[in-house]
Amino acid sequence: MSEENKTKVITIDKAAEKNTENDLIVKFSKSYKFEDETISEIDMSGLENLTANDMIKANKVLNNSGNVSVLPETNLEYTLIIAASATGRPVEFFKGLQPRDAIRVKNKVTSFFFGEE
Repeated sequence: MSEENKTKVITIDKAAEKNTENDLIVKFSKSYKFEDETISEIDMSGLENLTANDMIKANKVLNNSGNVSVLPETNLEYTLIIAASATGRPVEFFKGLQPRDAIRVKNKVTSFFFGEE
């Protein structure tokens, strides 16, 4: 393989890596005001740093709220708790989203969990 082909492969890989980062950004349908901030998108790249322990904690919070789910990874409240852990924002931030945007966050978390490797 020539040096030129190797460079092209590396360039493609870097482009794919950049697209993965962008895939973890959720754009809201309209700007969202929370406390003193106006937010139009949220970076969910913190999902990459979560551990199974974060999932266990989220499941405990979900159960303590009286919400029992057979498959919590598809539960709206559970995914919002996970999103809060991933972004460092309080869960109240996510619970105040418009329904369409809350579902976007839910879908992002769910697809992250169940996405292909």
